[in-house]
Amino acid sequence: MTKFLKHIALEGKGLSLGYFHQKAKKEILQDLSFQLFSGELTCLLGPNGVGKSTLIKAILGQIKPWQGEILLENQVLQKFGTEELAKRISVVLTDPVFPGNMTVGQLVALGRTPHTGWSGKLSEQDRGIVEKALSDTKIGYLRDERLSEISDGQRQKAMIARALAQNGQLMILDEPTAHLDLVNRFEIMQVLREIASQKGKAVLVVTHDLDIAVETADRFWLLNCGTPLISGKPEDLIISGEINQLLPGEKFKFSVERGKLEFEIRDSGFEITGPTELVFWVEKALRKAGLNTFKGTLTIQRSPFSIRLGEAQFDTIEALIHFLEKSE
Repeated sequence: MTKFLKHIALEGKGLSLGYFHQKAKKEILQDLSFQLFSGELTCLLGPNGVGKSTLIKAILGQIKPWQGEILLENQVLQKFGTEELAKRISVVLTDPVFPGNMTVGQLVALGRTPHTGWSGKLSEQDRGIVEKALSDTKIGYLRDERLSEISDGQRQKAMIARALAQNGQLMILDEPTAHLDLVNRFEIMQVLREIASQKGKAVLVVTHDLDIAVETADRFWLLNCGTPLISGKPEDLIISGEINQLLPGEKFKFSVERGKLEFEIRDSGFEITGPTELVFWVEKALRKAGLNTFKGTLTIQRSPFSIRLGEAQFDTIEALIHFLEKSE
């Protein structure tokens, strides 16, 4: 596998971003700085309304910073014309609209438009790039299928293939896993990770899918109201606790032990003994059932699984809960 040297593909310095509303200046983001690296999959996370869309519009050149500057390939972004930006930045939006009778191959070929002009006539080189994009996203078998006849996950892969055929060094995707099932969400993010690492692309994904982002991203950008953008390895941000800046109040917490978002676990007062991971799941089920206290000690055995309370023994958590609810 080719190993690409990482470099700064995109950089923001001291940005102030916003828009005008009824002639009043509304600042959304201020003193914002960041670096996006080639060869990395970066996930931008933050609550709704924090300014993620505003930042993406600035990166795409759709709005001009009030202060600071954005550098693309070490050049000020505003120096690039629309056609030049289209050759350097590929975009996949949340809900693109394409004719249902268009084939996957035709959609992917649209990625070459910035290079061929609006005539859309493909050279042999263009056709080779389209075929490679289909192959790299593992959808070559869908080439002649119509967009209306394939699944949501397959359509999303086709959109990514179109962006890949565009051959920009920077790929930006807005919620690419929205509306997809669990397996397709993992597959899409894994495809993007491979594109970044194997092709040296800088891939920026806007997402709310924290659990899958933790599994696949090389870097997180955390954006929250009133705080600077936080950038770092997901694992560093989890260990330091900075990941919790994404979460409202103290009701939720990102579990360092389990690598996922959970209700904050406080000392329950339950007396439960047994393997740690089994104690965790039994206690979680008791909490959800509203059984916060009971008399006695639960003893859990792993193989075969059983839970003992005094003289009573249960082979499922459901049976235990049923017993405790009847005893209340």
